Amino acid sequence: MIEPIARIRIELQGIEPAIWRQVDVPLSSTLMALHDIIQVVMGWHDAHLFEFNVGEKVYGDPFPDDSFEERRVYKAKSIRLKTLLERGFDHFVYIYDFGDYWCHDIIVEDVRDGKADTDYPVFAGGARRCPPEDVGSSMGYEEFIDAVMDPRHEDHDRMLTWYGRSYDPDDIDERSVRMIIEGFAARRRGPLQSHRNGKRVWNN
Repeated sequence: MIEPIARIRIELQGIEPAIWRQVDVPLSSTLMALHDIIQVVMGWHDAHLFEFNVGEKVYGDPFPDDSFEERRVYKAKSIRLKTLLERGFDHFVYIYDFGDYWCHDIIVEDVRDGKADTDYPVFAGGARRCPPEDVGSSMGYEEFIDAVMDPRHEDHDRMLTWYGRSYDPDDIDERSVRMIIEGFAARRRGPLQSHRNGKRVWNN
């Protein structure tokens, strides 16, 4: 089946060298589906709240009673990428974890027809591993990197113990990312399932 797709670039703000990913996604994808994709390709654990800032609107997963909020949060599953592009939005921001406040630039680099023999989404590339969850924003990440990359650093052993395993900032675990994204694509052909133990339903 030929369907229009978008090449999306996802780049984490405030980190050098850049941490980025590219993925081809169907234009029919909702922002909730894009959230799921970002979580996987970046390497996040979907353990915190998120939102998309698109123009003056905010999309996310609103609480049932959001009357205390000063701003309205629209449902991320209520709007598709195709609609955003039709409204002129080809660059917006994705925020994950309101504590560490990881901001990602989401840029639509290209729109084209997909290949008839390819199931989407498709991972297209990237560089550098994302920071660990709860590391303490970009400043905490810099301190973490300094410690784990220097065996002589006074916090080297403590940081590795906290993280639970070795950390290679250049290893994005591409094999695992491709496997999960291919699972997303396969599930679009039939009943849609969650990619994390029933927590999230794919919304295409």
